Amino acid sequence: MNVARPGMVTSPHPLASEAGAAVLARGGTAIEAAVAIAASLSVVMPHFCGIGGDAIWLVADRQGRQRCFLGIGQAAGRLPAHDAAIPLRGPASTITSACAVDSWDRALAYSAAQWGGTQPFADLVAPAIALARDGYIPARSQHFWFDFRRDEIPHWGRFAEHFSAVPGEPFTQPGLARSLSLLAEDGCRSFYDGRLGRQLAEGLADAGSPLRAADLAATRTREEAPVSLDYRGLTLLAPPAPTQGLSTLAIMGILGHFDLAALPPSSPLRYHLLVEAVKQAFLDRQLIADPDGSAPPPWDVLDPRRLADKASAIEPGRALAWPHPYRHGDTVFFAATDEQGRCASVLQSTYFDWGSGVLVGDTGVLWQNRGAAFSTVPGDRNAIKPGKRPFYTLNPGIALKNGKPHLLYGTQGADGQPQTLSVLLTGLIDYGMTPEEALAQPRFLLGRTFSDSRDSLKIEASLGEAAIGRLAALGHEVAPLPALSPIFGQAGAIRLTDAGTVSGAHDPRGEGEALRSIDPPRT
Repeated sequence: MNVARPGMVTSPHPLASEAGAAVLARGGTAIEAAVAIAASLSVVMPHFCGIGGDAIWLVADRQGRQRCFLGIGQAAGRLPAHDAAIPLRGPASTITSACAVDSWDRALAYSAAQWGGTQPFADLVAPAIALARDGYIPARSQHFWFDFRRDEIPHWGRFAEHFSAVPGEPFTQPGLARSLSLLAEDGCRSFYDGRLGRQLAEGLADAGSPLRAADLAATRTREEAPVSLDYRGLTLLAPPAPTQGLSTLAIMGILGHFDLAALPPSSPLRYHLLVEAVKQAFLDRQLIADPDGSAPPPWDVLDPRRLADKASAIEPGRALAWPHPYRHGDTVFFAATDEQGRCASVLQSTYFDWGSGVLVGDTGVLWQNRGAAFSTVPGDRNAIKPGKRPFYTLNPGIALKNGKPHLLYGTQGADGQPQTLSVLLTGLIDYGMTPEEALAQPRFLLGRTFSDSRDSLKIEASLGEAAIGRLAALGHEVAPLPALSPIFGQAGAIRLTDAGTVSGAHDPRGEGEALRSIDPPRT
C-alpha cells in the first residue's frame, strides 16, 4: 500500500497502473489517467475487458460536481427470435453493441470542459498500442481463466490460436494494436462510424451476429446524475438503473440499522448480518431494468421506510432460505484521483470471462456477451427488445465526506459485486480499516458460482473454522473456499483524507497495485 499526497491510481494490472500514474505525473486529470488505464487493461486483461465491451464511470470533484457515464451498449435493432434463453457464448450472444470506447470519449469531453483536461487522446492510448504490438508477459489471472475454459475454447472458432499464451513469454495482439492505432488516428467515434467501425460491422455480420453498422452508429454513452444514500455520515454514490448500484446502496441502507462497529470484524454475527442484508436487497433486484424500456418500479427500493422494514426482517439467529439464481460475470475495477482531488471510479467489462468468445474479423477485438443478461420471458422488466439496454451488474462507487470525494471503490464479480462491497465498505467505514486491510478481509458469495453450482454460501476459509461453523449453525449452507481465491474477484480502493493524504491498494487476490503520481517508473 502507498500513503502519500495526491494523485493516485489503482488497477488490477501493474502495467495499466503505470500508464495511469504517468498521466498524472505529467499533469493530466483523473479522467485522463483513467482512460490510459482503461486502454491498457483492454490489452493486458483480455479475459475480463476490452474495447468490444462496456464501461461505467462515476466522477466527482471537490467543487461538488458528480456525474455518471453509462457506457452500455444496446440490443441490435433487428433481433432473432428467442424461444429459449439467450446463448452464453458464440455469435448468438453478440447481440448488444459495445460502448466502452464511446464512454472514454464522453468522459474526456467532460474532463476538458469541467477540469481543463488537455492530454491528447493519442498519447493516452499510446502505452496500450505498444503493449499490444510489442507484447507483455501475461499475468497469472490470464492463464488461470484460459485454463478454466480449456474444455469450452475449442468451440470458440479462432479464439485458441489468438489467445494461447506461453507462460513467461511475451504475448502480442497485432490485430488489436492496429485497431487501437486507428482510434488514436481517427478518434473514439471511429469505432462506431469510421474506418474501424466499418471493419467491425463487416466482421460481426460475417460471424453471424445480428449487429449491423447502424447499431454501432447509434451507440451512445448516457450522462446522468448518480443515485445516493447516506451511511454513517458519508454520502455513497452509485450509478442508476439499469445497473445494480441501487442494490449496493440498499444493502448499505439496511446495514445502517445495525451497530456493526460493536461487533469484532471477524464475528460470525457481522457476516450473518452482511449476508442477510444482501438477501433482503436482492429480493428487489428484479425491479431494476432499463428505464427507457420498462414500466417504473412499483416502489422506491431506497425508500428509508422500506429499508427499515427489510432490516427488521433480518433474524439475528436464523438465515433466510435462498433459492435464487446467481448471475455470472467478470470485469475490471480501476480508479484515479489527481492533485486537485478530482476522482474517477470505473468498471469496464466484456461480461463473462472472455466475453462471447467471438473475435471480430481481423480487428483483434473480442466482443462481449452482455446481451445474455436479458430475459426472454414475455413481460419481464428485463425482457429483450431492440435498442434496449440489459440489466447491468457494473456499479463503481464513490463516497463523499462533507460533499468532497473520500473513498473510491469497486470490484469485479457480477452478483458478487454488491456482496464484496458490503464487506469492503463496512471495513473501511465501520472499522476504520486501511484500504489494504479492508481488501484482505474474508469474503463471501451467495448462490451459484463458476466453482460450485449449489445455492450455498461460499466463504473464504480465512474467516476461521469457528466462525464458519457458527454461520452453519444459523442455517447458512456454507461451502468454505481457499483464502484469497480468484473466485472472489479483485477489488480496489482509494481513500482521500481531510489532511490531504491519499492511500490506496488493489486486491491481494490478484496482481494489481496502487501507484502515486510521484512513484518512479519501473526500469
